[in-house]
Amino acid sequence: MAISQLIEYFKQYFPLDEKERAEITLLFVEKQVKRRHFILQQGDLCQYYTFVVSGCFKMYHVDQKGVEHNLQFVAENGRPADRWIADLSSFYSEKPSLMYIEAMEPSTILQIKKADLLYLFINHHKFDRNFRIITEQKYVELQNRVLENISSTGEQRYQSFLAQYPHLANRLPNAQIASYLGITPEFLSKIRKSIVSKDKS
Repeated sequence: MAISQLIEYFKQYFPLDEKERAEITLLFVEKQVKRRHFILQQGDLCQYYTFVVSGCFKMYHVDQKGVEHNLQFVAENGRPADRWIADLSSFYSEKPSLMYIEAMEPSTILQIKKADLLYLFINHHKFDRNFRIITEQKYVELQNRVLENISSTGEQRYQSFLAQYPHLANRLPNAQIASYLGITPEFLSKIRKSIVSKDKS
């Protein structure tokens, strides 16, 4: 069952008693998502915090020119903080989202509503601490990414991407990675060829 993966995930950080396991099973809802289907669209409220059991998602914004800007990737074999996805601004403020969250592969997810997540925070403080750590980690990553976009070359940004998402480098199309890096797919191809050339020499 998908919920067993979530229980194992939490057990990496703290022991779960029988009541906590039962409440997680009750509060999280499992869903199957087809490739290219959305769990959030721009203008909608982000009502769920989502744990990726299997598959891969991207969160992105579409600007006024219709250009996609990828902000985050989440997959089942990512780092602990990269197993979760939500537009936190919309989720907590209850305002329409500026983001899309789209499945890039057929995926299995577990979702929890805001009220149910807050219930866990209040009644089981270990969950509050765990989600706070996840949020802090993503905030640090965002800060680092802003600094990289200001001061780093395309190759340096790509190397940072490889460090954060090593499991996705050969799993995502060039266009998706390039959108995340803020460069063209053609330039990304040149960067990759340059890295291969340096490794050979």
